[in-house]
Amino acid sequence: MRFRPTAAVVDLGAVRHNVGVLKPDGVAYMTVVKANGYGHGAVEISRAALEGGATWLGVALVEEGVRLRDAGIEAPILVLTEFPRGAEKDALAADLTPTLYTPDGIEGVAEAASSLGLRPAVHVKLDTGMHRVGLLPERADGFLGAVADRGLELGGLLSHFAKAEAPSDPATKAQLRGFEDLLGRLEARGARAGIRHMANTAATMAIPGSRFDLVRIGIGTYGVSPDPSLDGAYDLRPAMSLRTRVSLVKRLGSGHAVSYGLTYRLMRDANIATVPVGYADGYARALSNRAQVLIRGRRYPVVGNVTMDQVLVDCGDDPVEAGDEVVLFGRQESDEIRIEEVATWWGTSGYEVVCAVSERVPREYRG
Repeated sequence: MRFRPTAAVVDLGAVRHNVGVLKPDGVAYMTVVKANGYGHGAVEISRAALEGGATWLGVALVEEGVRLRDAGIEAPILVLTEFPRGAEKDALAADLTPTLYTPDGIEGVAEAASSLGLRPAVHVKLDTGMHRVGLLPERADGFLGAVADRGLELGGLLSHFAKAEAPSDPATKAQLRGFEDLLGRLEARGARAGIRHMANTAATMAIPGSRFDLVRIGIGTYGVSPDPSLDGAYDLRPAMSLRTRVSLVKRLGSGHAVSYGLTYRLMRDANIATVPVGYADGYARALSNRAQVLIRGRRYPVVGNVTMDQVLVDCGDDPVEAGDEVVLFGRQESDEIRIEEVATWWGTSGYEVVCAVSERVPREYRG
């Protein structure tokens, strides 16, 4: 049952296009679909990305991977952090690929694998400078030995950039060099690293030498630039637009103030449109008196404080009626409000804009 006209419209054709545009020749492509596919819908995005040329999927949680398996998705799925203790049997039974970087992680996977009669291929994550999760490179030789001793196969070696959008930054160069140094040590003694991967969207775009055997593409799959410095570097198409319809129009006189706190006061008579989207939908309160929307192909300002369920829009003297389509981000006629533009008004990144669209906003799939 659905009555409110608000929806996040997801173009699966754009997802397939973006995979094709970003996939380097001769390199495997992992679509990162954690956080419900960055708010787009993990199952639907996974299927579209695989159709577009992806061969791997990446998730943050065991639960996310199991959900994809329950939906019938058979592609390799890498859980990008270690399995929580107690989750190992369920994760391995669902054929999820483990990431390891602690001795406890090795033991948990090894014990579960032994009880299930499996020999999983694990990926070992190195901390080359992000300092979030991962194994420090100087401990790698002993750690890889422990992986082998516990009967696990080394399926891959990975790391993660902290600042891939700045390829000339010394920290970025040091991270890549640290990863390459370890690979060189392994090769020198005839050891096999498995699938080598380090590049996220920004690195895939800006650091060709970081692509190795596989690239892990999150935000680029969804058609959003990972950083303003990379805008326009590739022909990406945004997959999500946020749309609704005007619910009410009032003609207010000069001097009236609107919404909670009365933070916006009219300096002339104006048509004020009520729009049924608010911060409970993920349209942040930080957009108050900053954002713009599209109605009838023209831009109008969001005025007053964004409330939980509604925002107000100053349409001046222009005609506007209840039922008119409102685009909060996306294209309408000849204009487009880009996700990156909303992020600038909000003071955040495009990642947060799409991930914030809440579950109470229905997803509509096209393409």
